[in-house]
Amino acid sequence: MTAAITPIVMPKWGLEMREGIIAAWLVEEGARIAVGTPILDVETDKISNAVEAPDPGLLRRRVAREGETLPVKALLGVLAEPTVSEAEIDAFVAAYVVPAAAQGDAEEAAAYAFEEVDGIRVRYARRGAEVGVPVLLVHGFGGDLGNWLFNLDALAEKGPVIALDLPGHGESTPRLPGTSLAALAGFVDRFLARIGVARVHAVGHSLGGAIVAQLALDQPQRVASLALLNSAGLGPEINRGYIEGFVAAASRRELKPVVEQLFADPALVSRQLLDELLKYKRLDGVSELLTALAQAQFAHGRQQEAPDLHAVAQRGTAMLVLWGREDRIVPASHATRAPSSAAVQVLAAAGHMVMMEQASEVNALLLRHVAAA
Repeated sequence: MTAAITPIVMPKWGLEMREGIIAAWLVEEGARIAVGTPILDVETDKISNAVEAPDPGLLRRRVAREGETLPVKALLGVLAEPTVSEAEIDAFVAAYVVPAAAQGDAEEAAAYAFEEVDGIRVRYARRGAEVGVPVLLVHGFGGDLGNWLFNLDALAEKGPVIALDLPGHGESTPRLPGTSLAALAGFVDRFLARIGVARVHAVGHSLGGAIVAQLALDQPQRVASLALLNSAGLGPEINRGYIEGFVAAASRRELKPVVEQLFADPALVSRQLLDELLKYKRLDGVSELLTALAQAQFAHGRQQEAPDLHAVAQRGTAMLVLWGREDRIVPASHATRAPSSAAVQVLAAAGHMVMMEQASEVNALLLRHVAAA
């Protein structure tokens, strides 16, 4: 690779991604772009997202064509200064070879691990360095570790990261250790003990936020810092229609308008995402456990439990609260109820799944929060 030429390549979002479709270019050739500038939109089986500039520079060549399907690491475009000739760029593009594909299923299988805790088999991913306090990512109601599709690898570049499927979710055993926050947080505590992790930077989304907040309250020695994303537990209001609709939906037609409420841009909901959710919901025991969990935590459309975040803050635990301004599940106004010592950010153009819709900003905020803690 010529030092004066910077390639823009197809990213790998999540362990299962093999290729992406070029949906649209967002900048024209000749545009000068900064680090993090959205350059083009790419669609995957799970969700669409913007490829952002890895380095500053001048976009000299748009190599990928809109509508084209390309593998991970394929050349999408070229950044180069005006001193680089068109002939040099032509030669670079002609010589570019997509790196050999990783070992596919073998790589994917190796990236996941399973651990049995209290008779429940838990799937989890462990990435990044083997030293340091890990970031623990805990998803919400009806989710799984795939919700951290755009965050896991980015955070792992700076340190160790662990993401798990909560009991009854993803590929973990469809059985709950209990339906209270204390029971769920206690299970996470025992999971960490089982895999030999003494302390974590706990990051929770939605119901996962309430779970890690409860963990920080009950087991303060476990939690080095706390980050809550569109979290439950800061107020009683919640979208009853979403909760009941998600539990009841039994077809793609029923599920689609429900899941679209998670995003500021409902077009992000793909057919593959819906099919994977339906596959999960049809597993034996899942319908019953989701019903039980919803009744315990969100009965009558009200949140039933609220961990004492002020007590957590009084212990000196660093706290970050992030929200998508267009959240239609848990009101963004709940962010104002965070302890005064907490850092609070409400991000525009994002709904309940803020870590997907504003992945780069969320990753940057989490990394700064962890580094400061």
